[in-house]
Amino acid sequence: MTEELNKNTDEFEVVVPEANREEMPKAEFKEQPAYLVNFANFYIAKYNQNDLEIMGSFDKKGNILDINTYLLNNINFSRKELVKHVLNVHDYNFKSLLDEVVAKSNIDPESFATFEDWDKWYEAERNQIPGSLS
Repeated sequence: MTEELNKNTDEFEVVVPEANREEMPKAEFKEQPAYLVNFANFYIAKYNQNDLEIMGSFDKKGNILDINTYLLNNINFSRKELVKHVLNVHDYNFKSLLDEVVAKSNIDPESFATFEDWDKWYEAERNQIPGSLS
């Protein structure tokens, strides 16, 4: 019986083709101004805290929806990586949102050099809302 089995298996040769490996090109990241990187970092922190209500009061063009969808789909990145990636794809949304903030608040985003600067501004905006619990 085993001779017959060996004879039958000799008739069939299994050939496994070599895998074609394709590597995706490395992502090229645009150089972003520091104020935009700081704003995106602050925005993502507020997103993670579910605290975008104040920011939502500035958004009249749907930028938050685009940004948040991207953040939700890429939540596994570290914040540093997420800032880099989201700005590579949605920098125009952040710029548009910032334009709306500037128009309504009369601030200079380039003067906001740190996360703390944005956080202080955000709390000041929250305190201007009548009946705010902060």
